[in-house]
Amino acid sequence: LFMALPKGYFPQDDTGLLFGFTQAAPDVSFEEMQRLQKIAADIVAADPAVEHVGSFIGSSGWIASVNVGRLLVALKPVEVRGMTAQQVIGRLRRQFQEIKGLSVFLIPTQDVRIGGRQGRSEYQFTLWSADLQALRRFGPLAADRLRAVPGVVDVSTDQEAGGLQTNVVIDRQAAGRLGVAIADITAALNDIYAQRQVATVYGDRNQYRVILTVEPRLGRSAENLGFVHVPGKNNQLIPLSAVANFTESLAPLVVNHQGQFAAITISYGLAPGASLGETTAAIRQAIATMALPEQVRADFAGDAAQFARSANDQTLLVIAALVAIYILLGVLYESLIHPLTILSTLPSAGLGALITLKLSGTDLTLIAFIGIILLIGIVKKNGIMLVDQALTLQNSQRLAPAEAVVRAAVDRFRPILMTTFAAMLGALPLLLGTGPGSELRRPLGITVIGGLVVSQILTLYTTPAIYLAFERMSERRRAWLQQRRERASASATAVRSGP
Repeated sequence: LFMALPKGYFPQDDTGLLFGFTQAAPDVSFEEMQRLQKIAADIVAADPAVEHVGSFIGSSGWIASVNVGRLLVALKPVEVRGMTAQQVIGRLRRQFQEIKGLSVFLIPTQDVRIGGRQGRSEYQFTLWSADLQALRRFGPLAADRLRAVPGVVDVSTDQEAGGLQTNVVIDRQAAGRLGVAIADITAALNDIYAQRQVATVYGDRNQYRVILTVEPRLGRSAENLGFVHVPGKNNQLIPLSAVANFTESLAPLVVNHQGQFAAITISYGLAPGASLGETTAAIRQAIATMALPEQVRADFAGDAAQFARSANDQTLLVIAALVAIYILLGVLYESLIHPLTILSTLPSAGLGALITLKLSGTDLTLIAFIGIILLIGIVKKNGIMLVDQALTLQNSQRLAPAEAVVRAAVDRFRPILMTTFAAMLGALPLLLGTGPGSELRRPLGITVIGGLVVSQILTLYTTPAIYLAFERMSERRRAWLQQRRERASASATAVRSGP
């Protein structure tokens, strides 16, 4: 069951907030981006499950380029909208596909998230290299491989390589002949395109910054540079085309880095019902078949990276917990056998937790795994009470092991039942709780209650049986040691009585 259950990292909780990304073509104008962004915001605002929408565009400290926008969406309470945040995203996704020229990505805001480069979906896969050309060549290919993986949706990259660029190549000989300074050319271009602040107007209550810019319709293509004039000899206005040539090319709008290397981050989400563990393995297989060159490295980032690392540590964590408990119980009982009898109660608890996860359709997430670790501490008290009482009856009343363990099960039935029900009722609010963040706590209640129910049914039968099996092994071992001592004593007596 542990190997077959779908794995996850943190459960997808519904906080009532969505974070959205919009992306248009790299050569989009500000006015066109504003129009497309308004269409997307109107679609979101018209959804009956949405309470408020905030929309942002324009290059800033957290928006790298003008062709990228942001949406902040507040949903109505769950009892009003009647569906989860993921279902709302699925409904809006179909409407976003009708917007031509704009891609929209919505992700639910999580209470718990491991840091990584902000992406347009929940999970990230990063490629980095010192060779920028190789990185740009294999980045789109890797994104295409992820789109073909079953269960993966909303695949996008932060590679913005299709931006239009105009190169102004100055003819220095012509500029020197006409008396045009390079600084004057730079200043003229800054006046037109840099939106330079040239003055501040102070009013009674406010101050207003005066921005110098050209009329928008005159600054959209390289052809308009021919109308720019710069000062020359005797303050004559010289056309810029007389001292410079203009060429157009493509250039990246932004180059992201990971450490010292240029990097491309591929963001992706999971389709409803898809497992993070299965998709992670499928993505690894898809990237491995690409045969990336040595200079291009690839790995998961953010939550996906932490899940990949934690999945390898879970088995070691369980083994370490069992070894620590075995050592403590061995010191307590001064025995190597009785701690094993107590630990025999744990497989039934783990079985119950995994069966409950399977029946409820819940992934084995980190929260569910914490519940399994918690069961180790809760369930072993059943074995401790049984073994402790059986040993007391054997030592004080000289009862046979079979009679002692049966009486111990009868004597300790009520306290075992009471403590089990106390723990189950304590976990019941985690299982039945509703509201924001309840999805994050529910796997803990599922594993604790399921493990306690199964262990309560099986422990009163399996623990006495294992106790008797170990007692018989101990008796056979003691009998074998006694026979060995007797043979050794007989051999020593024969040697002393010899000639």
